[in-house]
Amino acid sequence: MKSLIRSISLSLTLAVPCALANAGQIQQHTSSHPVPAVQDTETPAQRDARMAWWRQARFGMFIHWGLYAVPAGNWQGKPVDGIGEWIMYNAKIPVADYKKLASQFDPTKFDAHAWVALAKAAGMKYIIITAKHHDGFAMFDSKANPFNIVDATPFKRDPLQELAVEAHKQGIKFGFYYSQDQDWSAAGGAALNMDAFHTGHWDKAQQGNFADYLHTKAIPQLKELLANYQPAAPSVIWFDTPTSDMTPQLASEIVTLLNQHPNLIWNNRLGGGYQGDTETPEQHVPAQGYPGRDWETCMTINDTWGYKSADTNFKSTQELIRTLADVASKGGNLLLNVGPDAEGVIPAGEAERLQAIGTWLDVNGESIYGTGPTPFPGDHGKFSTTEKTVGEKQPKWVPAWDWRATARPGKIYIHLLTWPGEAFHLSGPRVQIKKAYLLADPQHAPLKYTQKGQVLDLQLPGKPLDPNDTVVVLETT
Repeated sequence: MKSLIRSISLSLTLAVPCALANAGQIQQHTSSHPVPAVQDTETPAQRDARMAWWRQARFGMFIHWGLYAVPAGNWQGKPVDGIGEWIMYNAKIPVADYKKLASQFDPTKFDAHAWVALAKAAGMKYIIITAKHHDGFAMFDSKANPFNIVDATPFKRDPLQELAVEAHKQGIKFGFYYSQDQDWSAAGGAALNMDAFHTGHWDKAQQGNFADYLHTKAIPQLKELLANYQPAAPSVIWFDTPTSDMTPQLASEIVTLLNQHPNLIWNNRLGGGYQGDTETPEQHVPAQGYPGRDWETCMTINDTWGYKSADTNFKSTQELIRTLADVASKGGNLLLNVGPDAEGVIPAGEAERLQAIGTWLDVNGESIYGTGPTPFPGDHGKFSTTEKTVGEKQPKWVPAWDWRATARPGKIYIHLLTWPGEAFHLSGPRVQIKKAYLLADPQHAPLKYTQKGQVLDLQLPGKPLDPNDTVVVLETT
């Protein structure tokens, strides 16, 4: 018995799918910045060249790893609510007590080659790791401050240097997350006021002048990260959680440093009114992406960024592959997180899913890497009437896992996330199709189709080649 035919009506306009061939639309803000950033002064062609590898990549690995992996979500024998890397804040741990954790941090199972190889096997094209998170602990050999993995722990090694070398060997771009504003262990470092019960600093040792913190710790450590990690300079600096302490003038001092590295890519979380290169939606995919802007969804595989031993609520491989297709269909990148434990091991539940995504990309990567956003108008989902996006005020976008599309000149890729049956109907195409086939079919055997005016009907097999996402390629004239 044949499956029911599912009809989807839409209008097809094939735009030139350069991932974001719209750099000329980026508004310049030179007049409002004490020091112009590279984004304020470069030409559209220069921006396209600087962002080219990032737009081609589409998929990267985020790594949240730090001292917080030692308590792993527990303090004084009790579980602490919230994400793992915020345990110092959520449990209001005194600075001196938190610093004592360093003596227990000895990740002897850390293997830089294995971590980079996992990212490569997953089909990821770049890695961003936490060089310093909000707890103030530096995961690198810092001469600017002794609270770091080389000086304060029995490990005595710089894992970021090892990762930088391995990434270069294995052809993976490499960059650093750096918490430039919040620092809960340095005098003068900021601490967010999260709600009525969280009122910023909780320890007298945190009190001090923010500008002094910036000049004696944050900026010197950023200089170290930008200068010391060879054989290739970092490709990305990923800032986070700016507060009102980061005034335009103070931010401009960081921008002066960043401008010395003109190929560097950095995000929109520096503060001080600087827009950076990329929008950074967190834990969700926006309904329409960010037309006119490069953007990157960062997302966890389970519920936490930093390691929590009790968190095994892993997203399914299917959900992660669908999310990657969803992000790419809107012209964005997916930065997918792993949270290694205190021994230096990436949890098996995360590694297994990355391997599975890589297997899918081995076959279907052509439909993701270097593609542009969907040429089809229309939404695939709706806004919730009851839920808000976490951390934001707007309604939550609830995706419909039906299908998505990506494109490049001469080809459109239809990602069938839910198998429609033995036929797929497109109404209103304005391009001429010359061939259709399944990307996962090694023979690329032509699919039968009819195109009459603005109506395209595809005949499909009875079952998908991949239940997570079977890709149909439409070659266009």
